[in-house]
Amino acid sequence: MKIGSSAKRVSPAPSAAKSVTAKRKAKPSPQGKKYAAIRRDLDRQRKALLEEAVEGLSNPNGQEAFPDVSDQASAEAEQNFLMRIREREQRLIKKIDEALARMDQDIYGICERCEEEIPYPRLKARPVTTLCINCKTLEEQEEKARR
Repeated sequence: MKIGSSAKRVSPAPSAAKSVTAKRKAKPSPQGKKYAAIRRDLDRQRKALLEEAVEGLSNPNGQEAFPDVSDQASAEAEQNFLMRIREREQRLIKKIDEALARMDQDIYGICERCEEEIPYPRLKARPVTTLCINCKTLEEQEEKARR
């Protein structure tokens, strides 16, 4: 019997919980090793997107008033374009977070529709995907038929 094994287990403090999570990530499951390169790519992409977002917030392109109406319209169109890009980046960050969570739960690489394994080349090309190519094709055909 180990010393202290009869001691009451106390839940870790919030700062200790982070270190427990970090330790858990340091020991990847067999599936985690299989997708280690994809995890690194997702982590890098997420970090780059977040850095761009911080840069965009620290250096906002303020709305200027231009004397020429066409210049004003061009500036507004560019502002709208940049906002759409930021919205897309925000959705991509969410998808990356979801993919990383699936990796942590050992369900990454499994098609959400047919529950078959998604081929590694597809995951490498589109790491946030949740559908195998057959199910994605079927989904697109169904979407096209609804239009």
